[in-house]
Amino acid sequence: MRDDDFELRRNAIPVPGPGEALIRVRWLSIDPTQRGWLNDADNYIDAVPLGEVMRGGGVGQVVSSNTAAFPVGGWVAGMLGWQDYAVAAEGGLFGVNAVPDGVPPKLMLSVFGAPGLTAYFGMMDVGGAESGQTVLVSAAAGATGSLAGQIAKALGCKVIGIAGGPAKCAWLTETAGFDAAIDYRGDDIDARLRELAPAGVDVFFDGVGGDILEHGLAHLAPRARVVLAGAVSSGYRGVDPPGGPRNYMQLALRRARMEGFIFLDYLDRFPEAFAALLGWYRSGKLTVAETVGAGLESAPRALRALFEGGNLGKQLVEV
Repeated sequence: MRDDDFELRRNAIPVPGPGEALIRVRWLSIDPTQRGWLNDADNYIDAVPLGEVMRGGGVGQVVSSNTAAFPVGGWVAGMLGWQDYAVAAEGGLFGVNAVPDGVPPKLMLSVFGAPGLTAYFGMMDVGGAESGQTVLVSAAAGATGSLAGQIAKALGCKVIGIAGGPAKCAWLTETAGFDAAIDYRGDDIDARLRELAPAGVDVFFDGVGGDILEHGLAHLAPRARVVLAGAVSSGYRGVDPPGGPRNYMQLALRRARMEGFIFLDYLDRFPEAFAALLGWYRSGKLTVAETVGAGLESAPRALRALFEGGNLGKQLVEV
């Protein structure tokens, strides 16, 4: 993906119709999954058509309105797209919804958005993390991985994160409260896992795939659970990577389970997740780091940075 795959266009500000509101977009959510939406290939959501506004989550403020659902001055979150202004109607999973009272609007793109929901259901349901267990998280300094690890800590687990570079590893242990961090760029991952998890890893929350997945599989505890939350090492280019996990038989030898999921599988339980995340956030158990790009024109560069290790925590663009 190159920056010039995108084109910055200038148009008149749209006018909302009956039951609609005009939203001034303030922040864009930049997520690895957006790279997958550019491929003409199977995905959990249709590809973005050529020439259309790039799909993406965002937060904005209502500047004019023809609906009581979105009063002027109120904050909304949803699929606003890469644009300065968006016309929004109420409701729908991929629509726009008012930001609940007491929630900082920007956090609707991290703790209370797709990263937080993915971390919650991945750790609670797919991973089934329990107090006293050892949890390994890859892409641990990213938006989703950092929250997944902090949720595991809130549950009473020992948490080990894998991230790229001393600065990210220091943030994990000194700010996010992880018990240990492994620098995949400079550390011997297997040696560190033998040191930090001598009895094996009970839950491996993986957002990377590739070699990192193989390292995790090599250190599973009996009856471990491997949570497939992403595969950023693939670049989400729409083609299968050249090789899979060569040591997948560790799943059989350890009687372990590996399962993939998408947070949209749990629509009926979003209120439960939101309440739990809000409680942990207010009690100081969830910390969010942000990397913010300046201006709409920086969005393609910000998306590319996710696959180059350029972000700490949630990648945003301030419009």
